[in-house]
Amino acid sequence: MTATLEIPPKASERTSPAWIAARMNRLPATAAIWKLVVLLSLAGWFELYDLFFTGYIAPGLAKSHILATTTQKFFGFSGMGAFVAVTFAGLFVGTFFLGFLTDKYGRRFIFTYALLWYSAATAIMACQNTITGLFLCRFIAGVGVGVVIIAIDTYITELVPRRIRGRAFALNQAIMFCAVPIVAVLSWQLVPRAPLGMEGWRWVVLIGSAGAIFVWFIRRTVPESPFWLAQNGQGEAAGRIVTALEAKVEAQSGRPLPEPVLAPVAPRKIKASMAEVLTPPYRSRLFMLVLFNIFQVIGYYGFANWVPSLLLANGIEVTKSLAYSAVIAVAYPIGPLLGMTFADKVDRKWVIIATAVIVALVGSAFTQFRSAFPLIVCGVLISLANAILSYAYHAYQVEVFPTSIRGRAAGIAYSSSRLGAIMSGFLLAFCLREFGVVGAFGLITFCMVGVMVVIGVFGPSRRELESDSAGADA
Repeated sequence: MTATLEIPPKASERTSPAWIAARMNRLPATAAIWKLVVLLSLAGWFELYDLFFTGYIAPGLAKSHILATTTQKFFGFSGMGAFVAVTFAGLFVGTFFLGFLTDKYGRRFIFTYALLWYSAATAIMACQNTITGLFLCRFIAGVGVGVVIIAIDTYITELVPRRIRGRAFALNQAIMFCAVPIVAVLSWQLVPRAPLGMEGWRWVVLIGSAGAIFVWFIRRTVPESPFWLAQNGQGEAAGRIVTALEAKVEAQSGRPLPEPVLAPVAPRKIKASMAEVLTPPYRSRLFMLVLFNIFQVIGYYGFANWVPSLLLANGIEVTKSLAYSAVIAVAYPIGPLLGMTFADKVDRKWVIIATAVIVALVGSAFTQFRSAFPLIVCGVLISLANAILSYAYHAYQVEVFPTSIRGRAAGIAYSSSRLGAIMSGFLLAFCLREFGVVGAFGLITFCMVGVMVVIGVFGPSRRELESDSAGADA
Protein backbone atom coordinates (compact mmCIF):
# COMPACT_ATOMS: atom_id res chain seq x y z
CA MET A 1 0.00 0.00 0.00
CA THR A 2 1.33 3.45 -0.89
CA ALA A 3 1.97 5.64 2.14
CA THR A 4 0.21 8.98 2.34
CA LEU A 5 2.04 12.17 3.25
CA GLU A 6 1.07 14.01 6.41
CA ILE A 7 0.54 17.72 5.96
CA PRO A 8 3.40 19.85 7.34
CA PRO A 9 2.53 22.54 9.88
CA LYS A 10 3.29 25.39 7.49
CA ALA A 11 0.27 27.59 6.80
CA SER A 12 1.73 28.93 3.56
CA GLU A 13 1.89 25.46 2.05
CA ARG A 14 -1.78 24.80 2.80
CA THR A 15 -2.76 27.05 -0.13
CA SER A 16 -0.84 25.22 -2.86
CA PRO A 17 -2.95 23.32 -5.44
CA ALA A 18 -2.04 19.95 -3.90
CA TRP A 19 -3.02 21.02 -0.39
CA ILE A 20 -6.21 22.75 -1.55
CA ALA A 21 -7.19 19.42 -3.12
CA ALA A 22 -6.32 17.55 0.08
CA ARG A 23 -8.28 19.99 2.26
CA MET A 24 -11.35 19.89 0.02
CA ASN A 25 -11.39 16.12 -0.43
CA ARG A 26 -11.49 15.39 3.32
CA LEU A 27 -14.65 17.50 3.89
CA PRO A 28 -17.81 15.60 4.95
CA ALA A 29 -20.95 16.04 2.86
CA THR A 30 -22.85 18.63 4.91
CA ALA A 31 -25.50 21.21 4.00
CA ALA A 32 -22.82 23.77 3.08
CA ILE A 33 -21.50 21.50 0.29
CA TRP A 34 -24.94 20.52 -0.99
CA LYS A 35 -26.07 24.17 -0.99
CA LEU A 36 -23.38 25.03 -3.55
CA VAL A 37 -24.47 22.14 -5.77
CA VAL A 38 -28.14 23.13 -5.50
CA LEU A 39 -27.50 26.79 -6.37
CA LEU A 40 -25.45 25.94 -9.45
CA SER A 41 -28.05 23.38 -10.46
CA LEU A 42 -30.90 25.90 -10.17
CA ALA A 43 -29.08 28.13 -12.61
CA GLY A 44 -28.41 25.12 -14.83
CA TRP A 45 -32.14 24.36 -14.75
CA PHE A 46 -32.58 26.97 -17.46
CA GLU A 47 -29.95 25.27 -19.61
CA LEU A 48 -32.03 22.07 -19.75
CA TYR A 49 -35.26 24.02 -20.13
CA ASP A 50 -33.74 25.62 -23.22
CA LEU A 51 -32.47 22.37 -24.72
CA PHE A 52 -35.75 20.54 -24.24
CA PHE A 53 -38.21 23.21 -25.35
CA THR A 54 -36.61 22.82 -28.79
CA GLY A 55 -38.72 19.72 -29.38
CA TYR A 56 -41.79 20.65 -27.34
CA ILE A 57 -42.50 23.91 -29.18
CA ALA A 58 -42.17 22.21 -32.58
CA PRO A 59 -45.95 21.75 -33.04
CA GLY A 60 -46.44 25.44 -32.21
CA LEU A 61 -43.82 26.58 -34.72
CA ALA A 62 -45.48 24.39 -37.36
CA LYS A 63 -48.93 25.73 -36.42
CA SER A 64 -47.60 29.28 -36.81
CA HIS A 65 -46.30 28.34 -40.29
CA ILE A 66 -42.80 29.47 -39.32
CA LEU A 67 -41.36 25.96 -39.60
CA ALA A 68 -42.43 22.56 -40.96
CA THR A 69 -42.02 19.29 -39.06
CA THR A 70 -40.09 17.68 -41.94
CA THR A 71 -38.89 18.85 -45.36
CA GLN A 72 -38.49 17.21 -48.75
CA LYS A 73 -34.75 17.93 -48.85
CA PHE A 74 -32.28 16.34 -46.42
CA PHE A 75 -30.80 19.74 -45.55
CA GLY A 76 -34.10 21.59 -45.71
CA PHE A 77 -33.77 24.87 -43.81
CA SER A 78 -37.46 25.48 -43.29
CA GLY A 79 -38.08 22.50 -41.04
CA MET A 80 -37.67 21.40 -37.45
CA GLY A 81 -34.40 19.67 -38.29
CA ALA A 82 -32.82 23.01 -39.18
CA PHE A 83 -34.08 24.57 -35.94
CA VAL A 84 -32.44 21.77 -33.95
CA ALA A 85 -29.27 22.15 -36.05
CA VAL A 86 -29.04 25.90 -35.41
CA THR A 87 -29.48 25.31 -31.68
CA PHE A 88 -26.58 22.89 -31.56
CA ALA A 89 -24.44 24.98 -33.92
CA GLY A 90 -24.54 27.69 -31.26
CA LEU A 91 -23.74 25.12 -28.59
CA PHE A 92 -20.77 23.94 -30.66
CA VAL A 93 -19.34 27.44 -30.90
CA GLY A 94 -19.83 27.96 -27.17
CA THR A 95 -18.20 24.68 -26.12
CA PHE A 96 -15.42 24.35 -28.73
CA PHE A 97 -14.26 27.93 -29.21
CA LEU A 98 -15.17 29.45 -25.83
CA GLY A 99 -14.77 26.55 -23.37
CA PHE A 100 -11.25 27.78 -22.57
CA LEU A 101 -12.67 30.99 -21.07
CA THR A 102 -13.48 29.21 -17.82
CA ASP A 103 -9.83 28.15 -17.55
CA LYS A 104 -8.57 31.65 -18.31
CA TYR A 105 -10.99 33.94 -16.46
CA GLY A 106 -12.47 31.68 -13.79
CA ARG A 107 -15.55 29.53 -13.39
CA ARG A 108 -17.79 32.06 -11.63
CA PHE A 109 -17.16 35.07 -13.89
CA ILE A 110 -17.80 33.18 -17.14
CA PHE A 111 -20.73 31.23 -15.71
CA THR A 112 -22.69 34.32 -14.66
CA TYR A 113 -22.17 36.36 -17.82
CA ALA A 114 -22.86 33.40 -20.13
CA LEU A 115 -26.20 32.91 -18.35
CA LEU A 116 -27.05 36.59 -18.88
CA TRP A 117 -26.10 36.26 -22.57
CA TYR A 118 -28.39 33.27 -23.03
CA SER A 119 -31.32 34.86 -21.19
CA ALA A 120 -31.25 38.03 -23.30
CA ALA A 121 -31.06 36.15 -26.61
CA THR A 122 -33.91 33.82 -25.61
CA ALA A 123 -36.19 36.71 -24.64
CA ILE A 124 -35.58 38.33 -28.04
CA MET A 125 -36.23 35.02 -29.82
CA ALA A 126 -39.75 34.88 -28.38
CA CYS A 127 -40.59 38.02 -30.38
CA GLN A 128 -39.46 36.73 -33.80
CA ASN A 129 -41.82 36.14 -36.73
CA THR A 130 -39.38 35.03 -39.45
CA ILE A 131 -37.13 32.02 -39.90
CA THR A 132 -34.09 34.29 -40.15
CA GLY A 133 -34.80 36.08 -36.88
CA LEU A 134 -35.74 32.85 -35.13
CA PHE A 135 -32.58 31.04 -36.24
CA LEU A 136 -30.26 33.97 -35.48
CA CYS A 137 -31.54 34.37 -31.92
CA ARG A 138 -31.50 30.63 -31.40
CA PHE A 139 -27.86 30.45 -32.50
CA ILE A 140 -26.81 33.30 -30.20
CA ALA A 141 -28.65 31.75 -27.25
CA GLY A 142 -26.99 28.41 -28.02
CA VAL A 143 -23.53 29.99 -27.73
CA GLY A 144 -24.38 31.14 -24.20
CA VAL A 145 -25.82 27.77 -23.20
CA GLY A 146 -22.68 26.02 -24.49
CA VAL A 147 -20.45 28.08 -22.23
CA VAL A 148 -22.78 27.56 -19.24
CA ILE A 149 -22.67 23.76 -19.73
CA ILE A 150 -18.88 23.64 -19.46
CA ALA A 151 -18.79 26.12 -16.56
CA ILE A 152 -21.30 24.13 -14.47
CA ASP A 153 -19.55 20.78 -14.97
CA THR A 154 -16.10 22.12 -14.08
CA TYR A 155 -17.52 24.19 -11.21
CA ILE A 156 -19.24 21.26 -9.49
CA THR A 157 -16.23 18.99 -10.00
CA GLU A 158 -14.06 21.48 -8.11
CA LEU A 159 -16.46 22.47 -5.31
CA VAL A 160 -17.25 19.03 -3.89
CA PRO A 161 -15.03 16.30 -2.39
CA ARG A 162 -14.06 13.60 -4.87
CA ARG A 163 -15.77 10.77 -2.97
CA ILE A 164 -19.25 12.37 -3.32
CA ARG A 165 -18.77 13.73 -6.84
CA GLY A 166 -21.07 11.12 -8.38
CA ARG A 167 -23.89 11.98 -5.99
CA ALA A 168 -23.28 15.68 -6.56
CA PHE A 169 -23.68 15.29 -10.32
CA ALA A 170 -26.72 13.07 -9.82
CA LEU A 171 -28.36 15.74 -7.65
CA ASN A 172 -27.31 18.41 -10.15
CA GLN A 173 -28.93 16.52 -13.00
CA ALA A 174 -32.06 15.73 -10.95
CA ILE A 175 -32.62 19.42 -10.27
CA MET A 176 -31.84 20.43 -13.83
CA PHE A 177 -34.05 17.68 -15.27
CA CYS A 178 -37.01 19.07 -13.32
CA ALA A 179 -37.09 21.51 -16.22
CA VAL A 180 -38.18 18.74 -18.59
CA PRO A 181 -41.61 17.92 -17.12
CA ILE A 182 -42.17 21.62 -16.51
CA VAL A 183 -41.46 22.58 -20.11
CA ALA A 184 -43.54 19.59 -21.25
CA VAL A 185 -46.55 20.60 -19.14
CA LEU A 186 -46.20 24.26 -20.14
CA SER A 187 -46.05 23.24 -23.82
CA TRP A 188 -49.05 20.95 -23.41
CA GLN A 189 -51.09 23.77 -21.90
CA LEU A 190 -49.75 26.75 -23.86
CA VAL A 191 -48.64 25.62 -27.35
CA PRO A 192 -52.17 24.77 -28.65
CA ARG A 193 -53.47 28.12 -27.30
CA ALA A 194 -52.72 31.83 -27.46
CA PRO A 195 -52.99 33.31 -23.92
CA LEU A 196 -53.50 37.09 -23.95
CA GLY A 197 -53.38 37.00 -27.74
CA MET A 198 -49.76 35.75 -27.89
CA GLU A 199 -49.00 32.36 -29.41
CA GLY A 200 -48.36 29.70 -26.79
CA TRP A 201 -44.88 28.69 -28.02
CA ARG A 202 -43.71 32.27 -27.43
CA TRP A 203 -44.78 32.05 -23.77
CA VAL A 204 -42.82 28.82 -23.37
CA VAL A 205 -39.68 30.45 -24.79
CA LEU A 206 -40.11 33.65 -22.78
CA ILE A 207 -40.35 31.75 -19.50
CA GLY A 208 -36.96 30.22 -20.27
CA SER A 209 -35.31 33.63 -20.30
CA ALA A 210 -35.98 34.14 -16.57
CA GLY A 211 -32.57 32.67 -15.70
CA ALA A 212 -31.13 36.17 -15.52
CA ILE A 213 -33.06 36.73 -12.28
CA PHE A 214 -30.83 34.23 -10.46
CA VAL A 215 -27.48 35.45 -11.79
CA TRP A 216 -26.51 38.04 -9.23
CA PHE A 217 -27.84 36.06 -6.28
CA ILE A 218 -25.72 33.08 -7.31
CA ARG A 219 -22.71 35.31 -7.95
CA ARG A 220 -22.90 36.66 -4.38
CA THR A 221 -23.40 33.22 -2.80
CA VAL A 222 -21.22 30.78 -4.74
CA PRO A 223 -17.45 31.34 -4.45
CA GLU A 224 -14.89 30.99 -7.20
CA SER A 225 -13.38 27.53 -7.55
CA PRO A 226 -10.52 27.27 -5.03
CA PHE A 227 -8.79 24.80 -7.36
CA TRP A 228 -8.80 27.35 -10.17
CA LEU A 229 -7.54 30.12 -7.88
CA ALA A 230 -4.72 27.94 -6.54
CA GLN A 231 -3.70 26.89 -10.05
CA ASN A 232 -3.59 30.53 -11.15
CA GLY A 233 -1.34 31.93 -8.45
CA GLN A 234 -4.09 33.08 -6.10
CA GLY A 235 -3.38 30.66 -3.30
CA GLU A 236 -4.30 33.11 -0.53
CA ALA A 237 -7.76 33.71 -2.03
CA ALA A 238 -8.21 29.95 -2.45
CA GLY A 239 -7.15 29.41 1.15
CA ARG A 240 -9.68 31.92 2.45
CA ILE A 241 -12.52 30.22 0.55
CA VAL A 242 -11.55 26.77 1.79
CA THR A 243 -11.07 28.02 5.37
CA ALA A 244 -14.55 29.54 5.37
CA LEU A 245 -16.02 26.35 3.93
CA GLU A 246 -14.14 24.24 6.49
CA ALA A 247 -15.59 26.34 9.33
CA LYS A 248 -19.15 25.89 8.04
CA VAL A 249 -18.74 22.17 7.47
CA GLU A 250 -17.15 21.61 10.88
CA ALA A 251 -19.95 23.51 12.62
CA GLN A 252 -22.62 21.55 10.72
CA SER A 253 -21.00 18.15 11.26
CA GLY A 254 -20.43 18.81 14.96
CA ARG A 255 -17.01 17.20 15.02
CA PRO A 256 -13.42 18.20 14.17
CA LEU A 257 -12.29 17.71 10.60
CA PRO A 258 -9.70 15.01 9.92
CA GLU A 259 -6.25 16.16 8.93
CA PRO A 260 -5.88 16.47 5.15
CA VAL A 261 -3.47 14.11 3.40
CA LEU A 262 -1.79 14.48 0.06
CA ALA A 263 -2.71 12.08 -2.73
CA PRO A 264 -0.15 9.27 -3.27
CA VAL A 265 0.51 10.65 -6.77
CA ALA A 266 1.49 14.29 -6.77
CA PRO A 267 -0.19 16.32 -9.54
CA ARG A 268 2.27 17.59 -12.10
CA LYS A 269 2.19 21.23 -13.09
CA ILE A 270 0.23 21.59 -16.31
CA LYS A 271 -0.05 24.74 -18.37
CA ALA A 272 -3.50 25.76 -19.53
CA SER A 273 -2.75 25.31 -23.23
CA MET A 274 -3.95 23.31 -26.20
CA ALA A 275 -0.53 21.64 -26.42
CA GLU A 276 -1.04 20.13 -22.97
CA VAL A 277 -4.48 18.83 -23.93
CA LEU A 278 -2.84 16.89 -26.75
CA THR A 279 -0.19 15.20 -24.59
CA PRO A 280 -0.57 11.62 -23.25
CA PRO A 281 -2.72 10.39 -21.59
CA TYR A 282 -5.12 13.28 -22.20
CA ARG A 283 -4.91 13.10 -26.00
CA SER A 284 -6.33 9.58 -26.22
CA ARG A 285 -8.99 10.44 -23.64
CA LEU A 286 -10.00 13.48 -25.66
CA PHE A 287 -10.35 11.48 -28.89
CA MET A 288 -12.31 8.79 -27.03
CA LEU A 289 -14.71 11.40 -25.63
CA VAL A 290 -15.12 13.05 -29.03
CA LEU A 291 -16.34 9.76 -30.52
CA PHE A 292 -18.49 9.02 -27.48
CA ASN A 293 -20.18 12.42 -27.57
CA ILE A 294 -21.06 12.15 -31.25
CA PHE A 295 -22.78 8.83 -30.63
CA GLN A 296 -24.47 9.70 -27.34
CA VAL A 297 -25.96 12.99 -28.48
CA ILE A 298 -27.70 11.48 -31.50
CA GLY A 299 -29.03 8.64 -29.39
CA TYR A 300 -29.95 10.89 -26.47
CA TYR A 301 -31.53 13.87 -28.23
CA GLY A 302 -32.85 11.64 -30.99
CA PHE A 303 -35.49 10.67 -28.45
CA ALA A 304 -35.54 13.65 -26.06
CA ASN A 305 -35.98 16.35 -28.70
CA TRP A 306 -38.36 14.33 -30.86
CA VAL A 307 -40.80 12.75 -28.38
CA PRO A 308 -43.89 14.70 -29.59
CA SER A 309 -42.97 14.14 -33.24
CA LEU A 310 -42.28 10.42 -32.69
CA LEU A 311 -45.66 10.04 -31.01
CA LEU A 312 -47.32 11.92 -33.88
CA ALA A 313 -45.65 9.52 -36.32
CA ASN A 314 -47.09 6.64 -34.28
CA GLY A 315 -50.60 7.94 -34.93
CA ILE A 316 -51.12 10.02 -31.75
CA GLU A 317 -52.80 13.39 -32.42
CA VAL A 318 -51.11 16.67 -31.41
CA THR A 319 -52.78 17.44 -28.07
CA LYS A 320 -52.45 13.85 -26.85
CA SER A 321 -48.84 13.62 -28.03
CA LEU A 322 -47.97 16.67 -25.91
CA ALA A 323 -49.87 15.20 -22.95
CA TYR A 324 -48.08 11.84 -23.26
CA SER A 325 -44.77 13.68 -23.64
CA ALA A 326 -45.45 15.51 -20.37
CA VAL A 327 -46.01 12.20 -18.57
CA ILE A 328 -42.83 10.73 -20.06
CA ALA A 329 -40.86 13.84 -19.08
CA VAL A 330 -41.60 13.29 -15.37
CA ALA A 331 -39.07 10.45 -15.47
CA TYR A 332 -36.14 12.78 -16.19
CA PRO A 333 -35.59 14.16 -12.66
CA ILE A 334 -36.34 10.74 -11.13
CA GLY A 335 -33.51 9.08 -13.06
CA PRO A 336 -30.63 10.96 -11.38
CA LEU A 337 -32.31 10.56 -7.97
CA LEU A 338 -32.22 6.81 -8.51
CA GLY A 339 -28.65 7.23 -9.63
CA MET A 340 -27.70 8.86 -6.31
CA THR A 341 -28.12 5.46 -4.62
CA PHE A 342 -25.17 4.02 -6.56
CA ALA A 343 -23.44 7.08 -8.06
CA ASP A 344 -20.24 6.74 -6.01
CA LYS A 345 -20.37 2.96 -5.66
CA VAL A 346 -20.45 1.89 -9.32
CA ASP A 347 -17.77 2.93 -11.80
CA ARG A 348 -19.26 5.62 -14.04
CA LYS A 349 -17.82 3.84 -17.09
CA TRP A 350 -20.15 0.88 -16.51
CA VAL A 351 -23.14 3.09 -15.66
CA ILE A 352 -22.78 4.71 -19.09
CA ILE A 353 -22.60 1.33 -20.84
CA ALA A 354 -25.58 -0.14 -18.94
CA THR A 355 -27.87 2.81 -19.68
CA ALA A 356 -26.94 2.73 -23.37
CA VAL A 357 -28.01 -0.94 -23.45
CA ILE A 358 -31.38 -0.05 -21.89
CA VAL A 359 -32.06 2.77 -24.37
CA ALA A 360 -31.25 0.50 -27.32
CA LEU A 361 -33.45 -2.38 -26.14
CA VAL A 362 -36.46 -0.37 -24.95
CA GLY A 363 -36.27 1.90 -28.00
CA SER A 364 -36.73 -1.15 -30.22
CA ALA A 365 -39.84 -2.08 -28.22
CA PHE A 366 -41.24 1.48 -28.56
CA THR A 367 -41.60 1.01 -32.32
CA GLN A 368 -43.92 -1.97 -31.88
CA PHE A 369 -46.69 -0.21 -29.93
CA ARG A 370 -49.55 2.08 -30.93
CA SER A 371 -51.62 2.40 -27.75
CA ALA A 372 -51.00 4.91 -24.98
CA PHE A 373 -49.93 2.75 -22.02
CA PRO A 374 -47.05 0.76 -23.56
CA LEU A 375 -45.80 3.85 -25.41
CA ILE A 376 -45.70 5.81 -22.15
CA VAL A 377 -44.02 2.93 -20.27
CA CYS A 378 -41.32 2.64 -22.94
CA GLY A 379 -40.91 6.41 -23.04
CA VAL A 380 -40.49 6.56 -19.26
CA LEU A 381 -37.87 3.78 -19.26
CA ILE A 382 -35.90 5.46 -22.05
CA SER A 383 -36.08 8.78 -20.21
CA LEU A 384 -34.90 7.22 -16.94
CA ALA A 385 -31.94 5.60 -18.69
CA ASN A 386 -31.10 8.79 -20.58
CA ALA A 387 -31.17 10.84 -17.37
CA ILE A 388 -28.85 8.43 -15.54
CA LEU A 389 -26.57 8.35 -18.58
CA SER A 390 -26.48 12.14 -18.51
CA TYR A 391 -25.30 12.54 -14.91
CA ALA A 392 -22.71 9.77 -15.38
CA TYR A 393 -21.06 11.20 -18.47
CA HIS A 394 -21.17 14.81 -17.26
CA ALA A 395 -19.07 13.75 -14.26
CA TYR A 396 -16.93 11.34 -16.29
CA GLN A 397 -15.82 13.69 -19.04
CA VAL A 398 -14.54 16.42 -16.72
CA GLU A 399 -12.81 14.26 -14.10
CA VAL A 400 -10.57 12.59 -16.68
CA PHE A 401 -8.72 15.92 -17.09
CA PRO A 402 -6.78 18.00 -14.52
CA THR A 403 -7.94 21.43 -13.29
CA SER A 404 -5.74 23.61 -15.50
CA ILE A 405 -7.02 22.16 -18.79
CA ARG A 406 -10.42 20.90 -17.59
CA GLY A 407 -12.55 23.62 -19.18
CA ARG A 408 -10.71 23.58 -22.51
CA ALA A 409 -10.49 19.78 -22.85
CA ALA A 410 -14.05 19.11 -21.69
CA GLY A 411 -15.25 21.92 -23.95
CA ILE A 412 -13.64 20.33 -27.01
CA ALA A 413 -15.00 16.90 -26.09
CA TYR A 414 -18.47 18.26 -25.45
CA SER A 415 -18.42 20.36 -28.62
CA SER A 416 -18.23 17.19 -30.69
CA SER A 417 -21.64 16.27 -29.33
CA ARG A 418 -22.93 19.57 -30.65
CA LEU A 419 -21.68 18.64 -34.12
CA GLY A 420 -23.45 15.32 -33.77
CA ALA A 421 -26.57 17.11 -32.61
CA ILE A 422 -26.49 19.42 -35.64
CA MET A 423 -26.64 16.35 -37.86
CA SER A 424 -29.11 14.57 -35.57
CA GLY A 425 -31.91 16.95 -36.51
CA PHE A 426 -31.48 16.27 -40.22
CA LEU A 427 -30.83 12.54 -39.71
CA LEU A 428 -33.88 12.01 -37.49
CA ALA A 429 -36.10 14.03 -39.84
CA PHE A 430 -34.84 11.97 -42.79
CA CYS A 431 -35.29 8.61 -41.03
CA LEU A 432 -38.71 9.60 -39.74
CA ARG A 433 -39.86 10.70 -43.18
CA GLU A 434 -38.42 7.77 -45.13
CA PHE A 435 -38.69 4.87 -42.65
CA GLY A 436 -41.07 6.04 -39.93
CA VAL A 437 -40.57 5.44 -36.22
CA VAL A 438 -38.72 2.17 -36.89
CA GLY A 439 -36.07 4.01 -38.90
CA ALA A 440 -35.73 6.74 -36.27
CA PHE A 441 -35.14 4.22 -33.49
CA GLY A 442 -32.84 2.21 -35.73
CA LEU A 443 -30.57 5.25 -35.81
CA ILE A 444 -30.86 5.72 -32.04
CA THR A 445 -29.99 2.06 -31.41
CA PHE A 446 -26.97 2.19 -33.73
CA CYS A 447 -25.62 5.22 -31.83
CA MET A 448 -26.12 3.61 -28.43
CA VAL A 449 -24.17 0.55 -29.60
CA GLY A 450 -21.43 3.01 -30.57
CA VAL A 451 -21.49 4.39 -27.01
CA MET A 452 -21.06 0.88 -25.57
CA VAL A 453 -18.09 0.09 -27.82
CA VAL A 454 -16.22 3.39 -27.38
CA ILE A 455 -16.56 3.59 -23.59
CA GLY A 456 -16.25 -0.16 -23.04
CA VAL A 457 -13.03 -0.52 -25.07
CA PHE A 458 -11.29 2.84 -24.69
CA GLY A 459 -12.77 4.55 -21.61
CA PRO A 460 -10.53 4.68 -18.49
CA SER A 461 -11.91 3.03 -15.36
CA ARG A 462 -12.19 4.65 -11.94
CA ARG A 463 -9.08 2.79 -10.78
CA GLU A 464 -7.07 4.16 -13.72
CA LEU A 465 -8.23 7.71 -13.01
CA GLU A 466 -7.37 7.50 -9.32
CA SER A 467 -3.86 6.32 -10.11
CA ASP A 468 -2.81 9.15 -12.43
CA SER A 469 -2.15 12.86 -12.02
CA ALA A 470 -5.65 13.94 -13.11
CA GLY A 471 -7.10 12.01 -10.19
CA ALA A 472 -4.55 13.44 -7.81
CA ASP A 473 -5.21 16.95 -9.05
CA ALA A 474 -8.83 17.14 -7.86
